Amino acid sequence: MAASGYSDLREKLKSMTPHRDEEKNKYVDGTRNGSGKGRKRKLRESDDDDYEHSDDSAELREQEARLVRSSILQRSIFTPEECALIEEKIDDIVAQGEAGLYREHTVDRAPLRNKYFFGEGYTYGSQLEKRGPGQERLYRKGEVDEIPSWVHELVIKRLVSHGVISEGFVNSAVINDYQPGGCIVSHVDPLHIFARPIVSVSFFSDSALCFGCRFQFKPIRVSEPVFVLPVRRGSVTVLSGYAADDITHCIRPQDIKERRAVIILRKTRPDAPRLDSDNLLRSSAERPAPLKAKRSHRKADPDAAHRPRVLEMDKEENRHPSVVRHHGHSISSENYWRRGQDSDKHRESSGRKVKMRRH
Repeated sequence: MAASGYSDLREKLKSMTPHRDEEKNKYVDGTRNGSGKGRKRKLRESDDDDYEHSDDSAELREQEARLVRSSILQRSIFTPEECALIEEKIDDIVAQGEAGLYREHTVDRAPLRNKYFFGEGYTYGSQLEKRGPGQERLYRKGEVDEIPSWVHELVIKRLVSHGVISEGFVNSAVINDYQPGGCIVSHVDPLHIFARPIVSVSFFSDSALCFGCRFQFKPIRVSEPVFVLPVRRGSVTVLSGYAADDITHCIRPQDIKERRAVIILRKTRPDAPRLDSDNLLRSSAERPAPLKAKRSHRKADPDAAHRPRVLEMDKEENRHPSVVRHHGHSISSENYWRRGQDSDKHRESSGRKVKMRRH
């Protein structure tokens, strides 16, 4: 340890995953040493190779796991009967989304995972004009639907009565609806958007919340987590401190073996930035058409989460049968699929193009 320049593992851990404070972790307006540039937090995805391969990495990971564990509160509050009632309400939300009864920014569809924003919605991921932490923006007031009354009555009031959150804390509710093999990549809930704690309630099936993972794609792979937290149907999970701010969390594909839904309850910061009207119009114009959700209640093959999925078929070539292949050569890219050898030559010449997408 002396050779590494640290006498205490906690010093090294803190230097690699720094705690949030007003000076070190400002996204936009903070300055340091007169540079005038905002200092961005360092998340686990950007940790260097020395951490992965150092002799004391196992000790560091164990210490980090203890920090994560100590900043999580988990309680079982909802009975199976209460879960069943809430799950019926979630199905109603899905049906109304399918019928197009919600505002444009209330529903965000992705393969094997749909999100429903209520109260407050915000831009993230591919919706951002500039990628990276600190670029997320709240939509203007009224761009998403209000929090349904049943969320207040059946969920929020129960949490208040059990002392999990204070009265009036929640102004943002998000329902994530996962199909088998669905996932959400490693992230930190935006510090400049949401106050702490982050509260979530799980329904339909058991799963797990993982901390400190890295995702890779084509095919999708997830690194070994620092800490795995089982989340049971009806359980309430509260993230604060280290678990909420200083390490990423995710849902891995292999942990969603059956349909699962989670209601995430948060409070937006009063100074959280919002999109102006020009940015809102531009983001709406650039947004691709939403994907059609496919509902399924079947159990998934646990290994299927690690295999690439065919998510949509591009029939462009089938619309132009005159396009033929020359000299009998076929396209060997992973993005194409050739019909069987016993197909006739004409059908083989107009082979189907398969587009692969991330989870």
